[in-house]
This record gives sequence, C-alpha cells and structure tokens, in this order.
Amino acid sequence: MLVGVKPSLIIQDFSGENNKNLKGTHARLMRGGSWRKQRIVCILPAADLVPAKCVLSWWNLAFPPNQGVVKILALGMEVGDAYSSAIEGVLAHPDLSQWEYILTVEHDNAPPSDGVVKLVEQMENHPEFAAIGGLYFTKGASGVAQIWGDVRDPQLNFRPQPPDPNGGLVECCGTGMGFTLYRMSLFKDERIKRPWFRTLNGKDGQGVGTQDLTMWTEARKYGYRCAIDCSCKTGHYDLRGDFGPADMMY
Repeated sequence: MLVGVKPSLIIQDFSGENNKNLKGTHARLMRGGSWRKQRIVCILPAADLVPAKCVLSWWNLAFPPNQGVVKILALGMEVGDAYSSAIEGVLAHPDLSQWEYILTVEHDNAPPSDGVVKLVEQMENHPEFAAIGGLYFTKGASGVAQIWGDVRDPQLNFRPQPPDPNGGLVECCGTGMGFTLYRMSLFKDERIKRPWFRTLNGKDGQGVGTQDLTMWTEARKYGYRCAIDCSCKTGHYDLRGDFGPADMMY
C-alpha cells in the first residue's frame, strides 16, 4: 500500500475535457474559425542576416491547423520595396492570390508562439478590421507602443497611443509591420496607390514617412481600419545596442 494513498475504487470518465462542455467547446471553435480557410502568406524582409533569437521565436510559431502556409524571404531590398514587390508577386500568382491573409514579420521582431493563432482569431471575430498587429514598442528605454493614431480625432494622425493593460484590442490609424496580419483583399483594392509601401525621405516633395504609415494614409481614405491586439506581446530586438545596451529585447 502506498503511503498517504487511501484505497478507493475509481470510475473514470474517458470522454475528455472538451466533450464535457460541448456547447462551450463549440463556441470556442466558432470564435477561432479554424474550420474556415485561413491560409497565410508570410513575408519576412531582411537586408542580409537575422538575429538568432528572433529566428528561434519564428520556429516556435504555431499556425492554424491544416491550413496553407507559405513563407517568403525578401532579401537585400529597402523594406518598403521588399513588401511591395513580394505582395505584387503574391497577387500575380494564380493560387496564392486567392488566399485569405498576409502576415508580415520583421527581422528584429520576436512574436509569441501563439501569436499567429491569436491574430487570426481576432480577425475572424472582427471583420471590420483589415489588419490587426501584435503589440510591440519602438526600441530604447523611452519606447512607445506602435499603436499609431487616435481614431477619435477627426484629423488623421499617427500619435502613439497607450496599450490596453488588460490585453484588449486598441483601434488605431496605422500599425507597424513587425508582426501584423492583413486581409489579402486589402491589397486587391485598386483605389489604393501602388506601390503600397513607400518610405518617404522628404526629397520628393511628399514629406517624410515610414512605409507602413504611408500605406495607412492611403488605405484610410477608403474606409480601411486596423487595430493592435495588446495580448499578443511581441519583442523588438536590439542586437548591437543602437538604442541602449546590446542584446536587449524591448
């Protein structure tokens, strides 16, 4: 007889936890939408090399079960050109152009392992949004959340907004691209100026702007909306120490 174990007869229910509350399980699966097509084209731009810690986070990413996933590495191009060229190629492909989502992951971002699943579930539950991104911050000790723009202001702006401490969605005027899921349909809208992602350097009379917010400036003209999922906590890695100590995840 084992010490501390009281003799007893046990009748085990082997039906499983999910079967015990089938209504709750059904509701969970409906929220996730994994029974629908959720095929994803993943685009990763990089100049040359990628930090090992970021690659490790990508290896751990889970994708919706039994759904199509294609990963495109865009090498050696300016980041705006990399995204625009890759998406042009996707839209020209007879199969990939019919897929549901484009996921952007940048070379210095480290998303959580369940990040893709979280973003897909949010997109399935919020058809009003054309894109939802993970929460990450600009590098440095004074970094701000990349939740760009207060939608309550009638004047288009990209002021960084505070994250939701409870992990909810925060609608904004523009997202970064470090870890963001877009609907493929956004890029099929011919009204949006191409190339979609243009880095403005002030030399062409169009002002200064990063490629992500340049795209959102155009997309919002036609009613497209976006948000950040503050439960999808994504790191922003400073390998060399350009913004503080080296080997720092912000």
